[in-house]
Amino acid sequence: QSATAFGSLMADMWSGEFHCLSPRDFHSAFGKQYPTFSKRTQQDAQEFLMCVLNELHEALKKVRAQLHKKRCVANANASRESVSETSIITELFEGQLCYDITCLECKTTTNRPESFTVLSLPIPSKSVCSLQDCLKCFFQQDTLTQNNQIHCSWCGTKQDAAVKGTINKAPKIIIFHLKRFEWQGKCRRKLSTAICYPLSNLDLSPYSSPPFCTEAEYSLCAVVNHSGFLDDGHYTAFCKHSVTKTWYSFDDAQHTNIPDSLVQSDRAYLLFY
Repeated sequence: QSATAFGSLMADMWSGEFHCLSPRDFHSAFGKQYPTFSKRTQQDAQEFLMCVLNELHEALKKVRAQLHKKRCVANANASRESVSETSIITELFEGQLCYDITCLECKTTTNRPESFTVLSLPIPSKSVCSLQDCLKCFFQQDTLTQNNQIHCSWCGTKQDAAVKGTINKAPKIIIFHLKRFEWQGKCRRKLSTAICYPLSNLDLSPYSSPPFCTEAEYSLCAVVNHSGFLDDGHYTAFCKHSVTKTWYSFDDAQHTNIPDSLVQSDRAYLLFY
């Protein structure tokens, strides 16, 4: 089982007994559930991450449900209500967006909540930009027209609408996916834009709905880098030790500690805050 193999991998990693570890057993177990990732071909780190989080969530919520059932059996006064669809994965990584959708004809506004675990951010520049530029682009107001019109319940017909999203529940760990791969006509290409991102004091309050997110500042804890091209690339990672606060670079079996100044990378693909 993927979750069991992942747990064993984590235990070995933190035991301090090994100079380096191969996630061979986890990869094998995970590949049985998701055959795409068992192949020796280029795969996308963001897609892999989403599948891993989903697999762990599904396994761990079952464990939580079983424990809840046992407590109810042991304690006659315990709640008989079914346990909610939560796990440590949702508690750490799940946030919620709220989209305000305004009919441009009658100005009626409706709200649509939407859960997320990863925010995929557009890159607004081809040369250089900041993470804040990406966030502004993601959260800017958009207009739904033509085939994307909404059905307005007040007007009773399809109408153009303005849509604006905000964060109304911030996760403990927020993951940003920088959309470096884009379609241009029939061709897909990689954006090599240098994106400046803060190592601390990332303020998400401009994109949050009051009174939520009163303490919405985050510090960077990990970066996944992608070097190379679409079909011939290589992933590395920077991770900050949760106790010593030292940054480390991981490149297959090679791992070294690095200064904060080197954490800023023009190859950044996933950011964990």
